[in-house]
Amino acid sequence: MTSENQTGAVKFLLLGLSDDPELQPIIFGLFLSMYLVTVLGNLLIILAICSNSHLRTPMYFFLSNLSFTDICFSTSTVPKMLVNIQRQSKTISYAGCLTQVCFVLVFAGVENYLLAAMAYDRYVAICHPLRYSVIMNPRLCILMIPSSLTISIVDGLLHSLMVLGLSFCTELEVPHFFCELDQVIKLACSNTLLNNILVFVVTSMLGGVPLLGIIYAYIKIVSSILRMSSSGRKHKAFSTCGSHLSVVFLFYGTAFGVYISSAFTDSTRKTVIASLMYTVVPQMLNPFIYSLRNRDMKETLQKLIRTSPFL
Repeated sequence: MTSENQTGAVKFLLLGLSDDPELQPIIFGLFLSMYLVTVLGNLLIILAICSNSHLRTPMYFFLSNLSFTDICFSTSTVPKMLVNIQRQSKTISYAGCLTQVCFVLVFAGVENYLLAAMAYDRYVAICHPLRYSVIMNPRLCILMIPSSLTISIVDGLLHSLMVLGLSFCTELEVPHFFCELDQVIKLACSNTLLNNILVFVVTSMLGGVPLLGIIYAYIKIVSSILRMSSSGRKHKAFSTCGSHLSVVFLFYGTAFGVYISSAFTDSTRKTVIASLMYTVVPQMLNPFIYSLRNRDMKETLQKLIRTSPFL
C-alpha cells in the first residue's frame, strides 16, 4: 500500500462491534431499536413543548433544541452502521467518512453549548429570580442557538479540513461503528502533530469552557439553595435542576469515558463500547430523564398521547 493522498481510491472500513456473522442480526435489531426510540422519544418532547403554551419558557426552548440535536447526533452515526450491516459491508467512502467526522463534531458541540445554556438558565432562575424575565429574554435565548451552531460548524469544518490535508493508505480499518476524528487521524500515513495539537487545544477551549460554566453555575446554585430558609423552596429548587444534572452527568460522563478508555487501554473493543455510550445512549435516555423527572413534561406527554390518533 502507498502513502500517497489518493483520496479517490481511499476507503475506510468500519469494523463495528463484532465480526461474528451470527451476532450481526442482533446488533442490527439492537441499534435499530435504540435509534427508533431516540427519534420517537425526542420528537415527542418537541411536540409536547410546541403543543403546550405553558412550556414555552427558556428552559423548554433549550430542551426542544436539545432534543432536535439528539436526533441529528444519532442520525449522523447509526443509519450508516445499519445500512452496512444490512448490505454485509463495512466500507465508507473517503468523502462519507469526512462528512461523518464533521457532523459528529458539529452536533456534539451544539449539545455541549445547549447544556451550558440550560445551566445558565437554571442559575438565573434560582439565583436571580426577580430579574429572570429580563435576563432570559427571548432575544438572548434565540441568539444562543445560532451562536452555538456557528461555533460548532467552524470547529467541525476546521478539523475536517485538517484531516483533508493528511495522506492515507487504501483500505483503512477504523475500529469503530463510525468515523471518529481521533481514530481517523491515527490511520494517516503523514505527520499528524498539528492535527493532534489542534484537537487538544480546540477540545480544551470549546469543550472545557462550557463545562467550567456549568460547574460554576451549579456551585452558585447550590450555595443559593443552602441559604434558603424554607425546606419546600429548597426541594422545589433542587427538583428543577434534577433533570438537567442527570443529562449533564450522562453526557460528560460517557464523553470522558471515551477518552479515558482510549488513553489507558489497548482494547479496541472497550473503546468502541465507550464511544457507543457517548454517541447513542445519552441521546436515547434524555427524553426519559426529562419526561420522568419533570411533572409538567410528564402531564403534557400523557395528554398528547391520549389525544393523538397516531399514538
